[in-house]
Amino acid sequence: MNDPILETERLRLRPFRESDAPMILELLNDPGWLRFIGDRKVRSLDDARGYLRKLHETYERHGFGLYMVERKDDREPLGMCGLVKRDTLPDPDLGFAFLERHRGAGYAQEAARATLGHAANDLGLARLAAVATPDNSRSASLLEKLGFRRESTTPWNGNEKDVVELWGKRLEPPTAPP
Repeated sequence: MNDPILETERLRLRPFRESDAPMILELLNDPGWLRFIGDRKVRSLDDARGYLRKLHETYERHGFGLYMVERKDDREPLGMCGLVKRDTLPDPDLGFAFLERHRGAGYAQEAARATLGHAANDLGLARLAAVATPDNSRSASLLEKLGFRRESTTPWNGNEKDVVELWGKRLEPPTAPP
């Protein structure tokens, strides 16, 4: 499972490996992750390896998940992007997060566009959701660029104070070859 799932002009998306634990530890403790996604209590490399095991379980259970995004030319780890299937949402949702030093270079948009194509063409999905906190303007802007539309605001994690915006997008069915 080390082969890339997707490649773009600049990026490679592949399943996470245990050796990615240092990047996961850094990403899950990034101030942006903590503010907009939440504290996953990953404080050590062992915790990061446990988080990676959960990601691998989603690959096996659903046939997709969140993937490591790395630059093709130097294999520099940039962040993650992929699909999440939550019990609380009817459709898989698009997820992305990048290390602070790699934000603003268009990597999230490039990875997310490739993920949308993968969802429609390879996985046959007709619709995707996305979740963002109301104050996460960068994610909202990217979701709009990708064609997602805000659908509702709802409590999250069973907490009335913890609210998220739910977004949705219909995917174009794959076109049959001529």
